[in-house]
Amino acid sequence: MPTNIDKFSDIRPYNDQEIQPAIKRVINSEEFMDAILSFRFPKLSKYLGFALKPLLRRYFLYKWGSIDSIDKMQKVVGVYMQHMIDSTTTKFTYSGLDKLDPEQNYLFVSNHRDIAMDPSFVNWALFSENFHTVRIAIGDNLLSKPFVSDLMRMNKSFIVRRSVTGVREMMKSLSTLSDFICTSLKSDSSIWIAQKEGRAKDGFDKTDPAIIKMFYVNGKKQKIPFDEYIKSLNIVPVAVSYELDPCDQQKARELYELSESGQYNKSQFEDIESIVSGIIGQKGHVHVAFGKPLSGGFENAEQVAEEIDAQIYRNYFLHPSNLIAAQQDVDNLSAQDIAAFKARIQAIPPELQETVLKMYANPVGHFTG
Repeated sequence: MPTNIDKFSDIRPYNDQEIQPAIKRVINSEEFMDAILSFRFPKLSKYLGFALKPLLRRYFLYKWGSIDSIDKMQKVVGVYMQHMIDSTTTKFTYSGLDKLDPEQNYLFVSNHRDIAMDPSFVNWALFSENFHTVRIAIGDNLLSKPFVSDLMRMNKSFIVRRSVTGVREMMKSLSTLSDFICTSLKSDSSIWIAQKEGRAKDGFDKTDPAIIKMFYVNGKKQKIPFDEYIKSLNIVPVAVSYELDPCDQQKARELYELSESGQYNKSQFEDIESIVSGIIGQKGHVHVAFGKPLSGGFENAEQVAEEIDAQIYRNYFLHPSNLIAAQQDVDNLSAQDIAAFKARIQAIPPELQETVLKMYANPVGHFTG
């Protein structure tokens, strides 16, 4: 990074010099140790956590102690990623990269189903075809724990500040974010960002025009025409589809409670639990479909959002789970697929089953609509 004032220091991913200090902070974090122990050893941690923590710290020092660069961190993540794909998916496929240039930087605007896995699968597809991996946008609502922020920024994530209040602070934050995205695309990195704030818990993928307006803040400041600036960003819509959503029941619980009582209160580690569930849960077949770069002809943010949506709907890969839930083309599916999905639904609490079915069925409506 430059030796002068780093205007993106509060939001950008860590650089090589910052990796080891961040690793040490994570390993020394009591909350990180508590989180790992509660997930890995839920029963033992209640009684023997004090004894397990020193052992866990030694383990992480052994595994991470020699990591001193972004490249080394990416290689470590790559090993975990390969293990995750082997153990939690039946198949991983992708399409559309043959139409893109590995030497070009792109702004990948993706549908959003899983906090960590969406950009991870996009990155794995890119890596498999010798593209550079992306910088990942992540909301600061997920970074309430300092160790989570460190972990994310070690892995090429940058921060979208959603918690700022006041018009002046919000505009300053949007301007910095827009500038950072443009600067990254012009220099050394592609970008991944979700099409809207938060996951599509109901299965409806819809781009928020506010995201497009944020992109243009930097262009507007430079008095570049909207269409010209949008075209310069090389926006590529991306559709990530999971045959099985490891967090389907958690999402349905939130939607159910919101519909019943009008409110839903997250537990302390719920976002972290969702990240872990998404990583270790069974996903079946996962497909990542890359669309075509937006070529121009847009008058406003709404038109850009509509084109992104159109490509995502068109390219979304429909799995047997989607078709069974929507009761479409079921005759062409295997009895084994039908029985397995019905068994999954039956294992879900009765009050949540209809919500989960709609979650899987909704993409079919997009596809056929």
